[in-house]
Amino acid sequence: MKHKILQKSEEQDVFTDLLFNALLGFAFMFAIAFMLINNSEESGKINTKAEVLISIQWPDEHPDDVDAVVEDPQGSLVWYHNRDSGLMHLDRDDRGNLADNISLKGEVVSSPINQETVTVRGLQTGEYVINLLHYKSNYQDPLPVTVKVEKLNPSVELIYYGQHFLNGVGDEITALRFSVDGNKEVSNINQLPKRLLTKALGGK
Repeated sequence: MKHKILQKSEEQDVFTDLLFNALLGFAFMFAIAFMLINNSEESGKINTKAEVLISIQWPDEHPDDVDAVVEDPQGSLVWYHNRDSGLMHLDRDDRGNLADNISLKGEVVSSPINQETVTVRGLQTGEYVINLLHYKSNYQDPLPVTVKVEKLNPSVELIYYGQHFLNGVGDEITALRFSVDGNKEVSNINQLPKRLLTKALGGK
């Protein structure tokens, strides 16, 4: 009788150990799953790789060619002849209606939008200058060009939005100048003229 009671006690101990280990394993897996759940507050955040986005736009389907010319505080220039300079990059060089149509599987696909964009991937302390160059002109009437400058981090902030007019081949105007301090704050926004391309332009 004593042997049977001892055997039953040992069986209960084994069952208790198995039950405890199973509960421990379940708790461990639950903890791992909980840690892997994404925080809903962070799921909507976007890691923006640029600090400033510069967009210039002129009328859709217009044949003229306008170029953005941007100078950073170190004196580096980004434009169609130098698309990547320091922390700046010309993302799109729009040449008017040239190359706006492509043939895709026998069908012509057209993009009527005329727009150039420049991204600044890191802000430096000092002054930035944004110029517009009328590279190719087809009409005598002034060409309206819209300039938009946005600071993207920590949230989107409109620095400037305005319209300018270009008056023929070689016309270069200053659309915007602004300064950045050590805290990445923008100040001293103005349009004092500054030519960035003082030498004859090469072929495009």
